[in-house]
Amino acid sequence: MQKLAFVNNDHLPILGLGTWKSEPGEVGKAVRDAIRIGYRHIDCAAIYGNEAEIGKALMEAMQAGEVKREELWITSKLWNNAHAREQAIEALKKTLQDLCLDYLDLYLIHWPVALKPEVIFPKKCGDFFSLEEMPLTETWSGMESCVQQGLTKHIGVSNFSISNIDSIRSVATLMPEMNQIELHPYLQQEKMLTYCREHNIHLTAYSPLGSGDRPDVMKKANELSLLENPTVTRIAQTHGYSPAQVLLRWAIERGTAVIPKSVKPERLAENFQAAELELSGQDMQELAKLDVGFRYVHGEFWTINGSPYTQKSLWE
Repeated sequence: MQKLAFVNNDHLPILGLGTWKSEPGEVGKAVRDAIRIGYRHIDCAAIYGNEAEIGKALMEAMQAGEVKREELWITSKLWNNAHAREQAIEALKKTLQDLCLDYLDLYLIHWPVALKPEVIFPKKCGDFFSLEEMPLTETWSGMESCVQQGLTKHIGVSNFSISNIDSIRSVATLMPEMNQIELHPYLQQEKMLTYCREHNIHLTAYSPLGSGDRPDVMKKANELSLLENPTVTRIAQTHGYSPAQVLLRWAIERGTAVIPKSVKPERLAENFQAAELELSGQDMQELAKLDVGFRYVHGEFWTINGSPYTQKSLWE
């Protein structure tokens, strides 16, 4: 399995298991199955509501001798209602308790959006803090403290634009080492890819297969299908692999980590085997032509009427 190297010589397995939308009662078994298949990178988040079950599965896998803690890479994310410095530290302590771990390998700010402490998802404009009221630099200070206290080895961001990353980098003592963003052939984000390479920031691709099982409120009519795209299916047939495996290998070929989600053992195994596929230069050129800037996770739930956030401020 290819790995991404960090400056301290830690290594992240490039293909991981995503756990967004993995239901309670299913996610624990999926994690155990994934570990048995060979996954060593598990991507989590407090807002997914399933970290306690994942933690139980991780503890059981380690107790059974299936994997050692040092062999695993566990990522989690800070939710939007805990962006104040001390809140960020306490939120990570709760995540560690749920995951039955002493430390994370990577902790990310989930969105560059701040909510009031009592709010989980906003329903009105008063549910938000603006970034003037709750600066990203305040949140980053808390993230740095998490490293200093030994709660996580690495810190980064998720769904951040270049300007939002720059606002952190301008004052940071510890630089962000990851940006987790939506990446697939319909949304290739070449400018972000170049920027992150220049600043030693890794990228993780979420929704690499189009996230067809995401909530209906996030969907739009007549959405483009990645798995049914003629170019993707043709390349898959040529190599004797599935369209999903082609999409995952496309992410790996670009040097980005990728975290497909599944709870089905056969699909977990199929996704993992994408690491063995080799795409040609011609394949990559053909896939490069598919970029249309289409987002499956558009973030419009943060830009309700009266919100201090806009699509432009989120994505530039």
